[in-house]
Amino acid sequence: MPMSLHAYEQALRHHSVSRTIHHNGYKDSNERLEYLGDSMLNAIVAEFLFKKYPFKDEGFLTQLRSKIVSRESLNELAIKINLNLLLDYDRKAMQNINLRNSIFGNALEAFIGAIYLDAGFEGCKQFIIDNLLRFHIDVDKLQSTETNFKGRLIEFAQKNGNPMDFEVEEISDGKNKIYKITVKYAGEIQGIAEHTSKKKAEQMAAQKTFELMGLSMDK
Repeated sequence: MPMSLHAYEQALRHHSVSRTIHHNGYKDSNERLEYLGDSMLNAIVAEFLFKKYPFKDEGFLTQLRSKIVSRESLNELAIKINLNLLLDYDRKAMQNINLRNSIFGNALEAFIGAIYLDAGFEGCKQFIIDNLLRFHIDVDKLQSTETNFKGRLIEFAQKNGNPMDFEVEEISDGKNKIYKITVKYAGEIQGIAEHTSKKKAEQMAAQKTFELMGLSMDK
């Protein structure tokens, strides 16, 4: 089997369905390719933003790159390009909340790693810029998008004289602790979200509340 084809197949094979192929316990999963793809993605996005915004400082570029390559963003991006339909994984593993929030994004990084091995840096760069950044991500819109949904919700509630409560429930999931956040506005349940990070769960629940209440982040 050609090396390039093997790399693509491995990129679409999650650890949960992989087999041990080395005496040291190494499995033929997509984890090594994920490491490679992550490095390529960060470098190429960094260069893209550096050239696109020649007068922006390091803090701006770092924050924007973080938005693009975040776990949540990559997971959504992988689903947009239907990579989730090609990934081979054990459905039972999706009971793990960490996996649900990252499995497809990790596969996208592994796929990018396979492209690098097959087409080199320039081919990998062309795929990321032409097929991801320019087609599926509105970078200009993203850079002006505020992400502090919780803060804006609290401002909205104070302005309208109604309570906005973020109720926290801690759920044990094996070794992990999951935070379930329920947002209540004027006593009515709105957005609900779960995550292993309390802050992320709060922001996710707040974002859902914005959508449910038809609010806008525009000031």
